[in-house]
Amino acid sequence: MHTGWDRHFDTPAYSENAPYLTPEGVAHLAAQGVLLVGIDAQNIDDTSSATAGERPAHSTFLAHGIHIVEHLTNLGELPAGGALFTAVPPKFEGTGTFTVRAFAKVPA
Repeated sequence: MHTGWDRHFDTPAYSENAPYLTPEGVAHLAAQGVLLVGIDAQNIDDTSSATAGERPAHSTFLAHGIHIVEHLTNLGELPAGGALFTAVPPKFEGTGTFTVRAFAKVPA
């Protein structure tokens, strides 16, 4: 999801009032059978105090086997026609969250 929020990356504003996916958006993507969802913000869920402790997007996506990538940057640099996205995780098991090397290959 390209929200433009990555313009705040590495600043205090990055964690304040960040965009997230609505329950309707989550349900729609899950129903479409997507395999991965990414966002250019700190979290795919609302992290405001009103929803503290709730993670409906994470819960729904992970229950459907849909992977989540957060903190994406420079999505505005990608062509409108798309690119090949790759997220390379380290080789280990037994954890729910970890850093990946995420990159996009732009068609020539």
